[in-house]
Amino acid sequence: MRFHYCPGCGSKLELRQIGDEGDTPWCPQCQRPLFDQFSTCIIALVVNDREEAAILRQGYISQQYGNLVSGYMVPGETAEECASREIEEELGLRVTELELVRTWWMEKKGLLMIGFFARTAGSELNLSGEVDAARWVPVKEALGQVHPKGSISHALVAAYLERTKKA
Repeated sequence: MRFHYCPGCGSKLELRQIGDEGDTPWCPQCQRPLFDQFSTCIIALVVNDREEAAILRQGYISQQYGNLVSGYMVPGETAEECASREIEEELGLRVTELELVRTWWMEKKGLLMIGFFARTAGSELNLSGEVDAARWVPVKEALGQVHPKGSISHALVAAYLERTKKA
């Protein structure tokens, strides 16, 4: 989101050169820059102790493909806290291990996605209202059930399979 007016005082912003940032919205009244803002989300491949991945069905995201756990970070929480919270909220599972994989920029929605591998000892799913259905599938089969190549979920599952192939 690009600011055009200062959220503090309401003044119309002007563009000003700010170091290496280039033209940046600037409030002449408050004497401060207002950098572009965007949402930050997590996405997690949840794997149980039987090497099965949790694949979710959420009609508001896709009618055709399965999804991985994902959600928006809230102010004051770390990415790790968000991933654990979202997994517990959506699947009713406690995380035993969490590994940061990498980040992706999701141009279509203007989101920064932070990807994780998450381990859980449990396998009994207790779904939230935003999840239509979920099931465990062998991780090797998960690649064919999520969004196709080029998607973040596909890249996350592929990275997990590549890592386990090397181990």
